[in-house]
Amino acid sequence: MAEHALLSSGASAWRSLACAKSELRLDLALAGGQSFRWRETAEGHWTGVMGGRVWTLTQTDDTLWYHVYKSSAGQGEVRDGERERKRRAGASLQVENKLGKEEPVAVTPVQDTEEEKEMMEEEEEEMLRDYFQLKVKLGHLYKEWGAADPHFQSIADIFTGVRMLRQDPTECLFSFICTSNNHISRIHGMVERLCRALGAPLCRLEETSYHDFPSLAALAGDGVEARLRDLGFGYRARFLQRSAAQILEAHGPRWLEGLRGVPYLVARDALRTLPGVGTKVADCVCLMSLDKAEAVPVDTHVWQIAKRDYSYAPGSRQKSITDKLHRDLGDFFRHLWGPHAGWAQSVLFCADLKKFQRLKETSPLKRPKKEEDEEAEVASAKDEDGRKRNREERGKPGRESEDVRLEGESGVR
Repeated sequence: MAEHALLSSGASAWRSLACAKSELRLDLALAGGQSFRWRETAEGHWTGVMGGRVWTLTQTDDTLWYHVYKSSAGQGEVRDGERERKRRAGASLQVENKLGKEEPVAVTPVQDTEEEKEMMEEEEEEMLRDYFQLKVKLGHLYKEWGAADPHFQSIADIFTGVRMLRQDPTECLFSFICTSNNHISRIHGMVERLCRALGAPLCRLEETSYHDFPSLAALAGDGVEARLRDLGFGYRARFLQRSAAQILEAHGPRWLEGLRGVPYLVARDALRTLPGVGTKVADCVCLMSLDKAEAVPVDTHVWQIAKRDYSYAPGSRQKSITDKLHRDLGDFFRHLWGPHAGWAQSVLFCADLKKFQRLKETSPLKRPKKEEDEEAEVASAKDEDGRKRNREERGKPGRESEDVRLEGESGVR
């Protein structure tokens, strides 16, 4: 049985490109709520599906290493280029058998010539560069954001390399439809079940089967809603099927990719016409797949960051996020950070996630001595107040404090 690749087993099976960790941190980029297809299969090794291929990525201080797996025989493999063309055209790679159930098409693998192998390797390197948008110099942006924003500067040295992914628009959209009233670990599970149910199988590594993301045609198929409800998608099942059907019927299979070429607000409003797509989901799709770097997704978590770290007062009395608050808060951050505001906001988002708080503990923030002294005084006063309350309420039943940053708020964009 094939195993997940490890760089320590030998670099000969890996390819690489120069990329400093200050330009890309795999853990922050792949586990920060942008994509739900990656998991850490060994320490510092991330395996996932991108562009119809299965990859394992890892990095050293100045190098990004990647291993691309070959499709296994008997699992419906097709030439990678052909799969990608069919997927982007919205064609389903599944047919119905005599029982009416969908099964993967079995295609005999084709042996590549040396020239074709070289071309494929060049294509894969370009896919990786495009996925991580490596043409964007992140270090330059960090300097600009830090010069404009003291709070950003205070965390920039710890949370380096938070880079926006450039995902396939279909995968990004339908993954984020699954995020409604959900938390990150459950979203990962839902997206994987979606791919296993409707996506083409790619390969099996150890006990894990990897599938491509479903095409629009597969998502829009008859019986998809009922099938997804059986898989635990609830009301989201209808949104997924109806959105795919609406895109194909009203616009065509290339419509989502075409939104990359229109202004941000036009793209966002177009996405909001789809079932299950509100302003936040539309902004996530714009930022993470449609090249709209100025899009700032706003949810209650981001709202709390604005109020806590930026003393943002407008709408502070409101209990929910209105369209006006979403627009005003986005404009606030766009004015502060400039045309890549969505990228900067993602750094703050990662810095506030529970799963990444260990980075602050291992690399403590360096603050002015005056600020530390003031905090010590506040902490001392709080301790004294706490001791006084304990003396007054000793013997009374305690009340558990509510954690306002539930996983569903802190782990989902």
